[in-house]
Amino acid sequence: MTEPTLHHLNCLDAKGLHRMAYWAWGDPANPRVLVCVHGLTRQGRDFDTLARDLAADYRVICPDVVGRGRSDWLPDPAGYGIPSYVADMVALVARLGVDQVDWVGTSMGGLIGLGVAALPTAAGSPGLIRKLVLNDVGPAIEPASLQRIGRYLGQPAHWATAEEAAAALWSISQGFGPHTPEQWLALTRPQLVPHESGSGFKSHYDPAIAVPFRAATPEMAAFGEAMLWQAYDRLACPTLLLRGAESDLLSAATARAMTQRGPLARLQEFAGVGHAPTLVQPDQRAVVRQFLLG
Repeated sequence: MTEPTLHHLNCLDAKGLHRMAYWAWGDPANPRVLVCVHGLTRQGRDFDTLARDLAADYRVICPDVVGRGRSDWLPDPAGYGIPSYVADMVALVARLGVDQVDWVGTSMGGLIGLGVAALPTAAGSPGLIRKLVLNDVGPAIEPASLQRIGRYLGQPAHWATAEEAAAALWSISQGFGPHTPEQWLALTRPQLVPHESGSGFKSHYDPAIAVPFRAATPEMAAFGEAMLWQAYDRLACPTLLLRGAESDLLSAATARAMTQRGPLARLQEFAGVGHAPTLVQPDQRAVVRQFLLG
């Protein structure tokens, strides 16, 4: 399969129902399922290259988290948060009809996976996640990265062509590491939708996701970090931690701590990459594949 199929499911929120889109690769009857979840402003097509690699071994499911891509936008921006996303993903796993999935989560997608994996279960029952890949994220988020993201998150944009959009998005995405122009354009095209003016393009996410992001206080951040460490320490599944060696979001100290507590994550760093590896390059995909299938 060279292209995925698009599906939707209804999820519950405080105002009613919203539809979450997800992209499916591989044999729909395959009981081995891999869920790949993207970062804050991205969407499920970020994982096309990795999904093509693994579609012979897995049914690969790449959701567009609500507010992004082909998923609905929420009427109340307060719903844009990790607990709500975790609930949506539990509904997704139920839709897929399997007891467990493997998980690759980039940045925000890793925090969602951490939340899903840490959910308590009945005695003797396995957790929903069998193997977990956390891509350049952990319980402690560096403030400098939040300031960097806050400078562009939710800002209006209007680009005349996909190539112009690609150049603009590359200017704020240097942390993704080296990509060929063809690779970057392939990552950019699913990020775009037609602009309401009738010409050109804009970003494919709800600008209102910036509302709860900007409302966070230092006290809220400290409380959230403590809760995430508690969740991390509850993990029992094998965990692979990927880190861009130049990441401004996941510090080297936090990464080391994650190898020494909780699931004792295996750490793999990628030179010349910041936040976050896109899992497009062959060396990055090989590490993920070996962990999941080894």
